[in-house]
Amino acid sequence: MVETLASIESFELDHDAVKAPYVRLIVRESGKHGDVISNFDIRLSQPNVSNLDPSSIHTIEHCLAGLVRNRIQGLIDISPFGCLTGFHAVFWGEPSVNQVAVVITEAFEALLEFDEEDVPGRSQKQCGTYKMHSLFGAKEWAKKILEQGISTDYLS
Repeated sequence: MVETLASIESFELDHDAVKAPYVRLIVRESGKHGDVISNFDIRLSQPNVSNLDPSSIHTIEHCLAGLVRNRIQGLIDISPFGCLTGFHAVFWGEPSVNQVAVVITEAFEALLEFDEEDVPGRSQKQCGTYKMHSLFGAKEWAKKILEQGISTDYLS
């Protein structure tokens, strides 16, 4: 008998109905001691239409890790989706969708000013796939996303 799997919220999302780029709250969960974590969907490209290339999303990941932490407290992790269309961002506490959208916008604006040496964690000692980076690609995606604007209404 095959094990019954837990329901995954993002697999219930109609990926054809959403309109990227956007930020959406996936879930808030409370731990047994009352601590709250908030998980956000930061969608950068339109699902099933386009996706970021691995080198660009890898560089964006490295940059956002510090840029977001500089702008808002409580970031636990920001990780790319396997489908390469965006990121999960998990925070302690209850930041609003608007707060996260503003922070992501500011982070992409800052990324546009980066030079190669500004990208954190690019050495062989710091990164498991250190050769797979594209600051040029990351900047091109940042420009495109900023031009479109990051919505807080993922269905419009």
